[in-house]
Order: sequence, then structure tokens, then C-alpha cells
Amino acid sequence: MEQSVQTASAQMQKVIEVIKTDLSTVRTGRATPSLVENIVINAYQGTAKMRVVELAHVSVSDPQTLLITPFDPSIIGEINKGIQESNIGFTPVIDGQLIRISIPLLSQERRQELVHLVNQKLEGGKIQVRQVRHEAMTEVKKMLDDKTISEDDQQRLEKEIQKLTDDTIAELDSLGKKKEEELLAI
Repeated sequence: MEQSVQTASAQMQKVIEVIKTDLSTVRTGRATPSLVENIVINAYQGTAKMRVVELAHVSVSDPQTLLITPFDPSIIGEINKGIQESNIGFTPVIDGQLIRISIPLLSQERRQELVHLVNQKLEGGKIQVRQVRHEAMTEVKKMLDDKTISEDDQQRLEKEIQKLTDDTIAELDSLGKKKEEELLAI
């Protein structure tokens, strides 16, 4: 009986984690490793497809500059090429044993586009949360129909599921508000 609430809670937490990861890829005009960590690179003459984070250490030297230090200096050119081909708008420059990326400042228009994108991502997350709620409510109704729970238990479980849904959506809104503030800060 409590299982349906715990399952819903776990699924909603997964939605939040996915949205957090998704939002971290939205550029704020400030250098963060998450902007390039998950770019897939054809490494070692195309014999391996690996993410930047698996091939190099990514760090921030100042608010506008990312430094990528390959673990294996022989693939520095392949990492450079992979970042250029990813079409994220960065121009990496090889500087000795590391790659330097200067993050350009965002125009006000681009900031507004990114705020819109963040809102779309959040709405997708809210839809997923509502879907989890719907599945949990259907499961509770089925348990009532199967006479495995009483009507009082049904009402209590439905309230718990609704509270969980409301809390999760509030957390998503909070994430969105924080990301929007980052985007609009100059």
C-alpha cells in the first residue's frame, strides 16, 4: 500500500535529477564544466566514442574561460575537433598541453531565448511528474477495486501522492527560477 507512494516518490526524484542535468547544459554566459563534459568525442582515430569528461579534466580558470586538460595528450586534436563539431558555438584553442575555450557573453535576446528554453524543459518535467501521479492514483484506485485497501486508506494515499506531486513541482519551479536568475544576471 505504501509501496505506490514510495515508487511515485522515487520516480519523481528521477524526474528532478533529469531536469537538473538538462538545465546544467543551458549556457548562462558563465563558464561551467557541464557545458562540455558530455560532448561525445571520436577518440583514438575513431575507435572509441567517449565523453569529454572521460578523456580530460575540465576546469574553470575564470568566469569566461574553460580549460580542458586531456589525460592522454596524444588525443588533444581529436577533443578539439569534437568540440568544434558539436555545434555548441564554442571555438576551442589548443594552448600547449591544454584546450582553452572562451565563453562569449550572451546578448539580451539570446538570454530571453534561453529563459524560454528553460521554461520548456521545466514544463516537460512537470508533465512527467503529473504522469507519475496519474499512474500512482490509478494503482491506488485498482487496490480499492481489488478490496486490498479501505476507502480511508485510498483517500490518505491519494492525499500523500498529491502532496508529493505539489512538492516536486514546487522544487522544479525553484530550479527554474534559480536558472532564470542566472541567465538574466549580467
